[in-house]
Amino acid sequence: MEFLLRLPAPFRFALRRPSAALAPAFIVLPIALWIAAFGNWPLWRALADTHTPGSTPHSWFFLLGFGVLLVAGNAALLMLFAWRWTLKPVATLLLLFTAFGAYFMLTYGIAIDASMLTNVLQTDVREAGDLLSWRMPAVVLALAGPPLWWTWRQPVARPTPLRLLVQNTGWLILFLGVAVASVLATFQEFSSTMRNQPQLRYLINPLNTVYALGRIATQPLRMDTRTLLPFGRDAHLGASYAGQTKPPLLVLVVGETGRSGNFGLNGYARATTPQLSARNDLASASNAWACGTSTATAVPCMFSGLGKKDYEARKSNQENLLDVLDHAGLAVLWLDNQSGCKGVCDRVPSASTTTSPDPTWCKGGECLDPIMLEGLDARLAALPEEKRARGTVLVLHQMGSHGPAYARRSAPELKKFTPECHSNALQECSQEEVVNAYDNSIVQTDAFLGATLHWLEGKQAEFQPAMIYVADHGESLGENNIYLHGLPYSIAPDVQKHVPWITWLSPAMQARSGASTACLQKEMATRRISQDDYFHSVLGLLNVQTTTYQAANDLFAPCRTNG
Repeated sequence: MEFLLRLPAPFRFALRRPSAALAPAFIVLPIALWIAAFGNWPLWRALADTHTPGSTPHSWFFLLGFGVLLVAGNAALLMLFAWRWTLKPVATLLLLFTAFGAYFMLTYGIAIDASMLTNVLQTDVREAGDLLSWRMPAVVLALAGPPLWWTWRQPVARPTPLRLLVQNTGWLILFLGVAVASVLATFQEFSSTMRNQPQLRYLINPLNTVYALGRIATQPLRMDTRTLLPFGRDAHLGASYAGQTKPPLLVLVVGETGRSGNFGLNGYARATTPQLSARNDLASASNAWACGTSTATAVPCMFSGLGKKDYEARKSNQENLLDVLDHAGLAVLWLDNQSGCKGVCDRVPSASTTTSPDPTWCKGGECLDPIMLEGLDARLAALPEEKRARGTVLVLHQMGSHGPAYARRSAPELKKFTPECHSNALQECSQEEVVNAYDNSIVQTDAFLGATLHWLEGKQAEFQPAMIYVADHGESLGENNIYLHGLPYSIAPDVQKHVPWITWLSPAMQARSGASTACLQKEMATRRISQDDYFHSVLGLLNVQTTTYQAANDLFAPCRTNG
């Protein structure tokens, strides 16, 4: 007490516990004001780019109306939980959502929607650790600390339940009315802004997070997640398997965070793919596009066989490419050096590098991709012999260029471009340093693909090998202050959707499939392709017959037709 008496009067007032109990609405309103003013700084920054305060009377009026909308909207949300046992816990959650959301939006330029949160929820400890930095607790404490301290010090009035219900209902109606009035007062400007800048809706904090969580929580109501529909159960092996002397061996490399434009093989000014560029037996697509901007979306979509539009509109889950290959009688194995297969490999044999880390490739709790080639012969031999005799499909899921810790994705001897960004708070580095670290991870992918091709070439006495490499999605490296990936597809920049697609066919596989590398090189040089084509191209290459196959989406079909 003596210590408090020696403090200046403003500090004594701030530290003094309030004596009068406040009605819930008078706790809700200051919290909503704080969230609107400080927790929505990314939104205000984006709005300022097109509505500079003071530039016109309309700009001031619109920004004021938008601010009133934010306050009223957040206050209305809090009033739904303005009860004795829920007010402060829910306010705490919203303030933390706001603080963490603001941090990630400010740091990486991301937007928060259901897809982004799904990606976060499905990440593993390694990937989550890459996002941690000293800036995170500092920003979260600055944004959430003061209002939390104030909130938990306030005594809350406790009227009778009926009176509280009447009061809360009245305040809720008032806040909703103010929100509607603010929209109507600026309707023309508001509708124009939302139409021309749709990304703003994903920056309205924390309503963006609450809405996204609601979408995830209610997904079982919109889609039957318990039912797995059969798909391609009629799959069988085509005529090329009759009397074969060597079975096919196809390696599907699922890349992680690959930017097509940063691959030297695709014309990038830097030599990021020295091994691949030195070969003349590869077909590389320069116009290939992902069906999602995150692993959690793109990988299941790519393997689904539905195409992007139908995959997003599906009402239940169904079997995928790996199931169809299994139905046809081929041996299938998914080998993961990432955070899992996102449900794709649930019904086929799978393994993870985390179960047998190798000190040569694994340091700091994670492994570089070449570890997947260690012991691969033994993994291949462990698959059912009768299926291997027909053919084998191995899926290698990379860690690739997963950010933001790009510097950890390449071995020291492969770091061609320096200086690198070693911080996971990418804004602390220059864009040159960020790009250097990312490009070095592409050099590592080049080395891994080169080693994979070398392994496959050594299998030509036993198999007819082939390899298809496709990245799940691209990446933003600071362009327009946007980093990483996962933006909603409709507003995501092309660098998050434009992906590399590389195909290698051994001479034996070319003869077997009827598709020559020379033809593929011409076909893939200009043709716009997407991950919608992946399912059908794999089936076509392997001559797996099924009614789910569509020749129009088979990249190899024109070359089989034209020779």
